[in-house]
Parts: sequence; C-alpha cells; structure tokens
Amino acid sequence: MNQHYRETRKIDPNRGATLGDGSPNDADRIEIGPPQLAFDEWAAAGFDLPNLDAMRAYRLNRLTRHIVDRDYGGLLMFDPLNIRYATDSTNMQLWNTHNPFRAVLVCPDGYMVIWDYKNAPFLSRFNPLVREQRSGVSMFYFSAGDKIDPVADVFSNEVRELVAEHGGGNMRLAVDKIMLHGARALEAQGFELKDGEEVTEHARSIKGPDEIRAMRCANHACETAVKAMEDFARANVGDGKTCEDDVWAILHAENIRRGGEWIETRLLASGPRTNPWFQECGGRVCQQNEIISFDTDLIGSYGICIDISRSWWIGDQKPRPDMVYAMRHAVEHIQTNMAMIKPGVMIPELTANTHVLDDKYQAQKYGCLMHGVGLCDEWPLVAYPDKAVPGAFDYPLEPGMVLCVEAAVGEVGGDFTIKLEDQVLVTEDGFENLTTYPFDSTLMGN
Repeated sequence: MNQHYRETRKIDPNRGATLGDGSPNDADRIEIGPPQLAFDEWAAAGFDLPNLDAMRAYRLNRLTRHIVDRDYGGLLMFDPLNIRYATDSTNMQLWNTHNPFRAVLVCPDGYMVIWDYKNAPFLSRFNPLVREQRSGVSMFYFSAGDKIDPVADVFSNEVRELVAEHGGGNMRLAVDKIMLHGARALEAQGFELKDGEEVTEHARSIKGPDEIRAMRCANHACETAVKAMEDFARANVGDGKTCEDDVWAILHAENIRRGGEWIETRLLASGPRTNPWFQECGGRVCQQNEIISFDTDLIGSYGICIDISRSWWIGDQKPRPDMVYAMRHAVEHIQTNMAMIKPGVMIPELTANTHVLDDKYQAQKYGCLMHGVGLCDEWPLVAYPDKAVPGAFDYPLEPGMVLCVEAAVGEVGGDFTIKLEDQVLVTEDGFENLTTYPFDSTLMGN
C-alpha cells in the first residue's frame, strides 16, 4: 500500500486536521503536546480529552476577571508557570526560572502581549489569544551586563503605552516576579506596583472543566510512569548495582514519553536515607528488605503537576511491626484529613481539625498537611496547627480547587520515613480523590 507524504506529517494518521484535544494533527507543529502513546493509553482508559482552546479561553478569562475586580491597569508576569497559564506556550522553562527573558502583560480588556526570546517570537503564535509577540525583557546581569537600565527603560515605556491603550491609563500594575531594575523602571514611569502573585495564585486556584480533564489525563500518565518505576525497582533492587538514581530515572523517562515536561525535585530515597525526609536521591545502591519512599513533584502532560507520594517495601521478608504501624498511621492521617474537604470549609478549619499524628512523629511531620496544585504546587497552603499564621489563609474551599493531602511519618533518629500524598479535587458536594495508585500491601501488613 502506498503511504502518502501528507500522512507521515500527522501525529495520528487515523485522524483529520485536529487531534482529540483540538490541537493540530501536525507532526511538524511548534505547539507542544502529548505523543501518540499518551493518546492511545487515555483512549484505552476511556478518558475524555480536554479542549485546549476552551481551556486557554477559560484561563485568560480568569486572569482578566481578577484584574478587573482589583481595579488594576494590567497584570505583568515573569514567572514561567504564570506565563504558561496565560498563553499555554513554553520556552526553555527551567532556564527561564533563573534567567527571566520572558514576560506577559494581560490588560483589563483581555489584550495580551508576550515578550519572548528575540529569536523565538513564533513559539506562542499558535494561540490567537496572544495578540502581540515582542522581545527585549532580559533585565538580568548575564544578558545585559552593566547596561540593564536602558533595557529596563525601553521595556517599561512599552508597558506604559500598552496600559494607556488597553488599561485606561490605570497606573496600578500587578507584577509577579521582576528583576530590580525592571521594578524601578516601572515605578519611574509612574506605575504603582501591586502583588501579581496574589492575583495569579487566586486565578489559578479554581480549575475549569477542561483543566480537570487535562489533570485526569496527566494523572493517568503519571501513575503509568510510577508503575514502570515500581516494576523496575522490584525487578532490579538487590542486584548489587541498582541505585536510587537508576530507579528515579525511570520516572523521568516515562514522564517524557507521555508528553510530560520535568520533575521539580529529586525526592526519592531508600532505606535509612528516607529519614529524615527531604534527602535527595543519589548513588546509594538500594538494598533488599528496605523501604523506598518518593514524591513525584512531576510536571506532566499538558504542563499539569501531578504531586503524589508512595512508600514501597522491596524484599522477600516482612517489614518490621513499627514500619507497618507507621504506614497505617500515615494512611489514616491523609484519609481522615481528606474527609474534611468540601466546599465552604474554611482553610483554618482544616488546620484546627486535622488528624493528629502520634507524638513520636510530630518533630518530623511534613511541612504542611495540604497544598493546592495545578501547573505546580500552588495556593493555598493548609498548615499544621503549630505552624499556622492567623489571617494568612482565611478563605473557603471552592469547587474546582485541587489539593494534595500529605503525610510524612518517621521518628527522629529512625531508619525510615513513610511518605504518602494524594491529589484531591474539591467537587460541588465534597471531594474526589484523583489518585488511584494503591498503597503498598506489604507495608499495610497484608
């Protein structure tokens, strides 16, 4: 059978001009997205795909509504995750986190402008909601040296002109993360700078229907990758050479294979290195009859963060009774706390009514009992009672929020930590646990 050239230029030759998520079925496209492997797995699992055009419109509407509600002349964003939220475009995301060469201005009328790397203005042109592509926002020393001020002056003047045209001249400008010279230049133009992070965190906290569909897909991809990591660990740990990095590398590879983007941390440890928690994975050779604990912190398909944790017992012997008790206690902790989640519950109520870990686990409990999640770990944070700051999070839970419910259970001076975390959607009448990955049955004492 002859194969036409046009068919080789499609991601999925069985489809027409667009894929199931509405994105172009073009193997040469600039817009990033999931590969065929992910689409096939989601189809087999019966998932509804997000409509990306609808998701992008929802996000821009969220941002503009929050800008208008606060009577701001615009929102200027440098954080690459905020830029992804506003434009759904990416450009060297991790490099951008420490070399801020991108910026996006969203005006109250929805007019959106991106300043991108000077040789890459095309990276956001797939999205018609981005009305202009410009360059010239690299106000960091590596790029501009001793002449940052001229760069900042030109950029700040462009912002002033845009706000005059699309923000009614309102000089109250929300900014998230900006270099010092840029902030001073904007103030010299007459802007009153406001907290842009407060705007973006609240805007991003409520997920729309297509964002939730994207998160379900991303979660399935993540859990499939975690299963591959577990299979590898169980097949290879104890061979005298498989180390923590070998196990962790499987998750990275399987995430990328499904359109994932990166992993924010290196939180996998084995045996005694699990205690205290937060040791990063390295070259320790994993041993049989030990615990492996990990936290995915994974930026997956569609740029969605899937942040789940599990602890596994690897070996042919039984775990000690204190390990089984700690595991059951950790499960009780996250499930009891999860049961409090519903619309209208105030965040301080979650703090006040938390399941209380045993005294012996208090010193090394996790840094929070819940936190928001979307494109990364997001607002809000639900603190434990001894870490809560009155007035910091006096807000109710709302439908569409997604919270990660945490537990770290280990004693000071101990030789293990149980780390568990599930990702939970706030629904109209309660919650839905999006995480389906099972708890280790052997650690549960079964």
